[in-house]
Amino acid sequence: MITAIREIRKAKGMTLQEVADRCDPPTTAQTIGRLETGTRTVSVDWLNRIAKALGVEAGDLVTLPEQAELPVAAILDADGVDAPHQPIRLAPPRPDAGAVAVQVRAGVGDYRAGDEIWCDRIAPEAYSGALNRDVLVPRPAGRFLFGRLIGRVGERIQILPLGAGGRQQIVSDPAWIGVATRLVRAL
Repeated sequence: MITAIREIRKAKGMTLQEVADRCDPPTTAQTIGRLETGTRTVSVDWLNRIAKALGVEAGDLVTLPEQAELPVAAILDADGVDAPHQPIRLAPPRPDAGAVAVQVRAGVGDYRAGDEIWCDRIAPEAYSGALNRDVLVPRPAGRFLFGRLIGRVGERIQILPLGAGGRQQIVSDPAWIGVATRLVRAL
């Protein structure tokens, strides 16, 4: 784990010994130095102790690795393919907090075997914004329904399954639904 202990300590004008003395229980300057340089593993307990000694939050001491970006080599539009006029980089997708996924094992509707469908969970007051979208609906006993949200009447939502000839399903008062927001497909 990469930490920012040294940077924060120096920014606060503190020596290794001062941080060591402020830790609870106190430790040695040598230990703080080893934690700063990564020659000793930084545990959550150590992060909390050092953060308190420095007067910051433990999360302020952790530096996450940079997220990889993908350079854009070409832009495809109706006129063909061109190189970008200036460098463009795309960040790979990351799920939002609380998101869920559907893994497709056999093709159905527009989805193929191997697809991953990412869904953002929404609460009942937001269901109307998901009309005519594909949704994942929890049902009793750990079951689910996946299909197109075609209507809502009071507490009841109407789902049209994706397969041909499917009959409308009605689900009463689900606590949440997952709206399909991203399709991950290998080509």
